[in-house]
Amino acid sequence: MDEISSGRLADGTGEASGQRAQDADLARARDGDDAAFTRLLAPLRRELHAHCYRMLGSVHDADDAVQEALVRAWRGLARFEGRSTLRTWLYTVATRVCLDMVDARGKRALPMDLGPSSEHAVLDQVPRTEVAWLGPYPDAGLPHEPAGPEARYEQREAVELAFVAACQHLPGNQRAALLLFDVLGFTAAEIAAMMDTSTTSVNSALARARRVLAGRLPARTQRETLHSVGGARARTLATGFASALERGDAEALIALLTEDVTWSMPPLPHWYHGIDAVCDFAVQVPITRCPSWRHQLTSANGQPAVGFYLGADPAHPHHAWAIAVLTLRDDRIAEITSFLDPGLFRLFGLPGTMA
Repeated sequence: MDEISSGRLADGTGEASGQRAQDADLARARDGDDAAFTRLLAPLRRELHAHCYRMLGSVHDADDAVQEALVRAWRGLARFEGRSTLRTWLYTVATRVCLDMVDARGKRALPMDLGPSSEHAVLDQVPRTEVAWLGPYPDAGLPHEPAGPEARYEQREAVELAFVAACQHLPGNQRAALLLFDVLGFTAAEIAAMMDTSTTSVNSALARARRVLAGRLPARTQRETLHSVGGARARTLATGFASALERGDAEALIALLTEDVTWSMPPLPHWYHGIDAVCDFAVQVPITRCPSWRHQLTSANGQPAVGFYLGADPAHPHHAWAIAVLTLRDDRIAEITSFLDPGLFRLFGLPGTMA
């Protein structure tokens, strides 16, 4: 039975007064009250945005997708008959918007998707602006728990870089089926209705998607790693990484890294694999060629991250340069993904400059 008409809130609390308020807002919204429509969407907007990011691999594309989905929902609200919950209907609209965008824009990539790693530092790289790059996600405010009782992943696990990057290797229908089922807890029958297909097709797409992800995801999620390492140690690693670059201390940096560490810097195409290659890059580029650094700790994709600022010298202002997302393994940094885009800082609530 539809959760709106059954007298239960869509979040399952069963509070009749809240349900009456939602019903009243739905009626007003159908009559053209945009304030009522905004109130209906407020509890769902954040999770819809995260869903669009998982589908599209870009916070900017997610912004566009949510905006388009809300426009379509507003225009089509009069046709919402309550056969599903409002949440399910909105996810239907948002998923279809994302599928249209996937068809039009293709998948997003990281440097390791383009070719093998470089053994030595490549100086004066030219950004590959024709590549649709995967971007980081400012995860503040995302809940930790699964979105539904049948979901396999917690919501923060499902924005981890490895997970979102792996999803980019799935066709749109498989990506949608996996995210709707394993992350959001919708049933195969609900997904079939949302995607206008059969339950058999949904189950087939889901099985194929799981096989692809099984070959691309690490043995442990970052949530599991961070739980075992502890928040204090994760912050110490992030601070140590940033401080080593600021001091130009290669030895201190190496002590924080795994032997098979990788470092990539979208939109630059070259990337580095292994302690020797990463050290060579660190010494020749950020340590030698970048005169002065500042940093602020943050969080991205459910992982520790650092906002780096670059200045001409310690006495001058330092300007936003890159968001570095750190992937941990045990007690070390196993992957560094530095997103060279000052425009990201605003999305993370970070200032554009530091003294």
